[in-house]
Amino acid sequence: MNRTIGIVLIIIGAIMIIWTGFTYTKKEKIVDAGPIQISADRQKTVNWPPYLGGILLIGGIVIVATAKKTS
Repeated sequence: MNRTIGIVLIIIGAIMIIWTGFTYTKKEKIVDAGPIQISADRQKTVNWPPYLGGILLIGGIVIVATAKKTS
């Protein structure tokens, strides 16, 4: 189980280092006056620091290295 968690952390860490964020579009209502509704598409950005991916990557490597091998 620890080995699986370590591998998942390594994969997530590598992805977070390569892609430091993503952008998505959200439709927001600007005016809602009875039967008249005006909406606009707004772009939202989610960013995370690259060092967070590095911490997850190193943590995953440590977990995989210290996991007991089962035979």
